[in-house]
Amino acid sequence: MGSITLKNVSKVFGAHAVIPSIDLDITDGEFVVFVGPSGCGKSTLLRLIAGLEDVSDGEIVIDGRNATELPPAKRGLSMVFQSYALYPHMSVRSNIAFPLKMAGEDKATIDKKVQDAARVLNLTDYLDRKPRQLSGGQRQRVAIGRAIVRQPGAFLFDEPLSNLDAALRVNMRLEISQLHQQLKTTMVYVTHDQVEAMTMADKIVVLNRGRIEQVGSPLDLYRRPDNLFVAGFIGSPRMNFISGAPAADHGAHTIGIRPEHIALSTDQGIWRGTVGVAEHLGSDTFLHVNADGIGTLTARVGGDFAVTHGDQVFLTPDPQHLHRFDEKGMAIR
Repeated sequence: MGSITLKNVSKVFGAHAVIPSIDLDITDGEFVVFVGPSGCGKSTLLRLIAGLEDVSDGEIVIDGRNATELPPAKRGLSMVFQSYALYPHMSVRSNIAFPLKMAGEDKATIDKKVQDAARVLNLTDYLDRKPRQLSGGQRQRVAIGRAIVRQPGAFLFDEPLSNLDAALRVNMRLEISQLHQQLKTTMVYVTHDQVEAMTMADKIVVLNRGRIEQVGSPLDLYRRPDNLFVAGFIGSPRMNFISGAPAADHGAHTIGIRPEHIALSTDQGIWRGTVGVAEHLGSDTFLHVNADGIGTLTARVGGDFAVTHGDQVFLTPDPQHLHRFDEKGMAIR
């Protein structure tokens, strides 16, 4: 079991409330991602769940048991940090086995659990190597293996891919997602990268200044953001926002339209503009267009769309995918 419930949880440092008050339910087996900009409180919230920080108020319930005052070792959770924190003088085998030895497990049990974890993580051929002989991705898998052998109720990941290069990040994203499908264990994952959140999560928790802005599946947040913050944070490139007369025409203070929901033409459309920068990515091209009376808009077109810097184009937003927001930045449904 790996259900986690936060009831009015807050964290205060001096006079500063890092987490004002949060309620959240994480069900057994879910892959939940905390996402938000730097300083939004996502890592602090994870540390509160882990017991590495004391809550200022509220309750943390794990598998139906009030764990608010329990030490980390008694919560049945395993944490994987941004830094691998491996012992350089120990082999991969010994690094993975270390928490079991500290817990007093017998040798036969330790060997079986280490072999099982190594097989799941494709580390069987590396068990006798030292960390310095491994790539960054392999070291991170060793750190995950050390968490797996404890057979926790839930895994807590604190930006585990931040130290990897772009290619390894993609590979490790896939590996962690596959690991979740194999183990079917609750995973709570912290990242500032909304692409990681969109591709890995069953449920995303968007945080801003210690508060939850919205909770939902990746597609729910993408298609129906509750406010301007979520609309601008989820999606890459970010949603275009337009205010003034064009928004008023739609009964809103601000309207939003994603780059893929703007049709481009070289001869007719609702808004006229001039291409500033064209980012050619192969299958897609992102055009940054200086639209008359509106400002810069980003539109996604096919990679073979033949325009370049300085060309005049026309843009037409798809009315079925137009997002409307009031003066407080809340979505108008």
